[in-house]
Amino acid sequence: MFKHTRLLFLVTAAPLVVAVGCSSSSPTKTAPTPRSQFPVTIHAANGTVEITTKPVAIVSLSPTATEMLYAIGAGSQVKAVDKFSDYPSGTPMTKLDGNSPNVEAIAAYKPDLVVASQVTSGLGKQLNALGIKVLNDPAAKNLEQEYQQFVQLGQATGHPGEATAEVAKIKAQIAQVVASTPKRSRPASYYYELDQTYYSETSSTFIGQVLGLLGLKSIADSAKGAAAAGGYPQLNAEFIIGANPAYVLLADTICCKQSAATVAARPGWSRLAAVKDGRVLGLNDDIASRWGPRIVVLLQQVSTELKQHPVPS
Repeated sequence: MFKHTRLLFLVTAAPLVVAVGCSSSSPTKTAPTPRSQFPVTIHAANGTVEITTKPVAIVSLSPTATEMLYAIGAGSQVKAVDKFSDYPSGTPMTKLDGNSPNVEAIAAYKPDLVVASQVTSGLGKQLNALGIKVLNDPAAKNLEQEYQQFVQLGQATGHPGEATAEVAKIKAQIAQVVASTPKRSRPASYYYELDQTYYSETSSTFIGQVLGLLGLKSIADSAKGAAAAGGYPQLNAEFIIGANPAYVLLADTICCKQSAATVAARPGWSRLAAVKDGRVLGLNDDIASRWGPRIVVLLQQVSTELKQHPVPS
C-alpha cells in the first residue's frame, strides 16, 4: 500500500511559485502579504492558473492542502474533500480519491476550484473544459516551499492575509522548538521508518531537513541508491542494524501497527542502542506525512524525545 500511495506522493514533489507577493530567496524571511484582489495569476506545478473570482466551492483531493485551507480560513469554501482528508474534524469527507481521481465524481460537487497533489495533464484538461480551475499542489521539498504553498492557497482562495499570518506563526513556532532543543556538537543518527518493509528517507528530503534542524542525521544517507530513489530508499535489516542508529522514528504506527515493542521483537534489533536505551519513538502517520500546519507538532514531538532521551554529542 505504501509504495503506491505515500511514497509516490513524496517522490513526485515539485516546486510551486506564486505569481505575486512571495519570495523564496531566504527561508528566514516571512513572505510579504500578497495583494488580495482578483483576478490572480498563479504559477503552479500544472502551469499558469488564472482565477478570476473568489472561489465559493472548493474540492480538495489532498489531505495536506485540506489542512492548509482550513488553517488559512478557507474552510467554509471547501465543499468536498477526499477520503483521506480527516483533519481537522468536520471536513466534508467523500469517497473521492486523490490517487485515482474521477472527473465525473469531482464535477458532481460543482466546484469552481480543485486542489490536488497529483494532477495529470488529462485530468486538468477535462476539469478545465468544464470550467473548473485546478491547482496541482504537490508535496513540498523543503519548508520554504511549504510556506509558498500557504501563500499560494491564500491568494487563490481570497485569504492572503490569513495565509501570511499562518506562515509567520509556523516560522515562529519552529524557531521556538529549535531554540528549546539542546544543541549538539555533532549530529545524532536516526532511522526513520516509513513502513515495515524498511522504506526510509535521507537528510535531503523534507522530513530530513526538518529533523536536521534538531541536530539529527539519517542513516539512509549512506544507503546505496538513495539518490536514485529520490531520497526514499528501501533499506534492509542488516543495513539498519549495522548502522546502529541512536534513534528510531516510526512513521508507520497507524498504517502498519509498528511500535517500540514490535521493533524490539524483530530478529537482531534488540541489539540496537535505540532499542536498549528506549529511544524508539512512535509518530502519527498522518502528521508525519502531511507537511502543513501540523509540521510543528511533529517537530515538537521529536524535540521532546531528544530532551527526554539524550545521547552524548
